[in-house]
Amino acid sequence: MSILLDESFTFMVQGITGREAVNLTRECLDYGSKVVGGVTPGRKGREVHGVPVFDTVEQVTEAVGYLPNGSVVTVPPAFTKDAVLEAIENGIELIVIVTERIPRRDVAQMVELANLRGARIIGPNCLGLIVPEVCKMGGIGGPAKDAAKAYAPGPVGVMSRSGGMTTEISSSLTQAGLGVSTAVSIGGDAIIGSTYAELMPYFEADEETQAIVIYTEPGGRMEAQLSEWVKENDSRLPIVAFMAGKFMDDEEMKGMSFGHAGTIVEGIEDTATEKIARLEAAGIRVVERIDEIPDAVKEKLGVAA
Repeated sequence: MSILLDESFTFMVQGITGREAVNLTRECLDYGSKVVGGVTPGRKGREVHGVPVFDTVEQVTEAVGYLPNGSVVTVPPAFTKDAVLEAIENGIELIVIVTERIPRRDVAQMVELANLRGARIIGPNCLGLIVPEVCKMGGIGGPAKDAAKAYAPGPVGVMSRSGGMTTEISSSLTQAGLGVSTAVSIGGDAIIGSTYAELMPYFEADEETQAIVIYTEPGGRMEAQLSEWVKENDSRLPIVAFMAGKFMDDEEMKGMSFGHAGTIVEGIEDTATEKIARLEAAGIRVVERIDEIPDAVKEKLGVAA
């Protein structure tokens, strides 16, 4: 079991002939993922690591004879909205947006259409998601051999605003003998397609997932949404969280952005201190250091540390 991905999952790569996309495609194929086509307008007839390239999403569907389950979008920011809307309107249900620095208005329009059409967006500005030893969709984990070392199958779901920390946390869980059910790099922008709370029902429904780890940052309201969701739905899943950037609570840091576009403190509710208090009030364990996560999860699961 897992969320969103399984052994039969197929996807395309939009913008497949770009340098980043070429590498991403190789990594996914090496991991065993089923990349069935790519899209770059004007490049029909080419191949990228054996994956045929087409001009449109519709052409991919016609060529393979069925509707692929998902699409990884890695095109320049100015063209991302068109690519995503094309995927949504053609019935693609899961869209991972790797591109960063997309105008917020464009992201809002993409997310709104996805909601109307019943599609799920992961990102933008993310590395995608992975089900260990099953499927990797996006650049998460890097080359297949590195992803295999960091991600072992297990009972812990991982959600992180930082792509790199998704792998760091998953690696620590793997080294501790716990492993990962599904890990999702949700993206670091101010507006994203899938928040912690929006992904929780998927993990809740997954019998294999027995605990959740989140990596979060100051800025935004996602932690408040998660806290409310956990309380309102009486979640069965224990959650362990790490809050980065507590130094941003200092007065001179207010209003400054660090790293991700979403990491900007606009008021007291956005501060790390306030978020930690809100998470803990919902029964979510917040640890001080990354290396404390595995033991905290074992404690929640009643497993000997």
